[in-house]
Amino acid sequence: MAKETAPRETPLHPDFASALSASIGEAAAKTVLEALRAPASVSIRLNPSKLQACPFPGAAPLEWNPWAYILGERPVFTLDPLFHAGCYYVQDTSAMLPLYLLRQLSGELSPGVRMLDLCAAPGGKTTDAAASLRSLLGDGFCLIANEVMRQRFGVLQDNVERWGDPCVGVVSRDPSAFGGSPLFDIILADVPCSGEGMFRKDPVAVKEWTPELVDFCAARSRRILRDIWPSLCEGGLLLYSTCTFNRKENDETVAWIASELGADVLRPSVPGAVLPTEYGYLMLPGLVPGEGQYAAVLRKRGGEARRGNPVLALNPVFPKPEGEGPVYEVDGPTALRYLHGDALVLGADAPLGPLRIAFHGQVLGPAKNLGKRCNNLYPKGKRIRMDVQ
Repeated sequence: MAKETAPRETPLHPDFASALSASIGEAAAKTVLEALRAPASVSIRLNPSKLQACPFPGAAPLEWNPWAYILGERPVFTLDPLFHAGCYYVQDTSAMLPLYLLRQLSGELSPGVRMLDLCAAPGGKTTDAAASLRSLLGDGFCLIANEVMRQRFGVLQDNVERWGDPCVGVVSRDPSAFGGSPLFDIILADVPCSGEGMFRKDPVAVKEWTPELVDFCAARSRRILRDIWPSLCEGGLLLYSTCTFNRKENDETVAWIASELGADVLRPSVPGAVLPTEYGYLMLPGLVPGEGQYAAVLRKRGGEARRGNPVLALNPVFPKPEGEGPVYEVDGPTALRYLHGDALVLGADAPLGPLRIAFHGQVLGPAKNLGKRCNNLYPKGKRIRMDVQ
C-alpha cells in the first residue's frame, strides 16, 4: 500500500471504539481500528478530457472508477506540470463511491440534466461528477458546484478552472439561499461531518471527535438537507454522503430524509469490497485501500419534474479561457519555471505576442513573447512556491 501519511499518533477518544462497534459491528470495528494504525494510500483520478493513460508507472487501476489509479508511492505532485494542467486530481479512492453510484444509475440520466454539488470544496467529487456526466452525456449537462465558506470557495474555483470543463460553474451560497423552486435533477450532498473516516489522514478530526460532535453534525446535516430539498425536482436524485462511520449521520439521516422530506431509497449494485448498510453503503479502511466513506441514493417522491434554470437563477462562474494566441510547447524544466512565475526566454521559433505555454500538449496558461524576453502571465495566486531548480 502506498504511503501518504504517517500512522496515526493522536490518541482516540475513549468512547470512539465502543461507538464504532455499535455502528458497524465488533468485527468490522476491529478491522478499522487496525487499519488506522497503518499508512494511508495515495491515488489519482485522470481527467479523461485531457489524459487517457496514467502517467505514473506501476499504478494499479481501481475497480469502481474507470479513471482512477492507486500509486505505488507518493510523487511530488507540485512539481508535475500535468497536475497543474488539470490532467488528474489527487483523490482518495473511497471518496469516489458517490459518483460510482450515480454511474450505476446512468439509465436515469438524459441530455440536459442539471446537477448541484452542494458542499463541493475542494472539488474532488465535482470533478468526478464532471467526468462521469461528460462520459454519459457529452456536453448535455450543467453542473453547479457550491461552497458557502469563502476561503474554501477559492480552492474550489481554482480546481474547477484547472479541470477545465465548460459545463461546470461555481457559486457560493448557503443552502437556504437557493430559493424555493426546483432547479436540479440531481443533488450531491457530501455534508460536513464528524470525519471518523479521515482519522488516518487528519489528526485534527481525531482530536475534535466526541459523541456530542456526532449529534451536532447529524443535526446540521438535516438542516442543510431541509434547506436544499425544494431545489431538487420531483423524481430527482439525491446522492447523500459523509466521510464518517456512525449511524446517526449515515443511515439514521437517510431514514429521516425518506420519512420527513419524502423520498425512496435506491439500491444500485456495488463492488464486493463495499459494505451494504440498511439504507446505504460503507467503505471501511482495511476492507478497501482508501479511507472511510458512506453514500446513499434517494429519489424524491412525486412525478412532476418542473424546474427552473440554475444558470439564470444562480449566476455561476464558469471556467475562463486559458489565455489567447497560439500554443507553444516547452520542456519540463521550462514548464516548472513558468509555473513558478519566473521570467522566460523562449526559443527562436516562438511566435511573438500573446501565446499559451503548454507541456505535453496540455495548456498551462498565458504568456506574452516579446522576443528577447517573455512576460510570464501565469496567475500569481496559483504559482508554485517551493524551489523548482
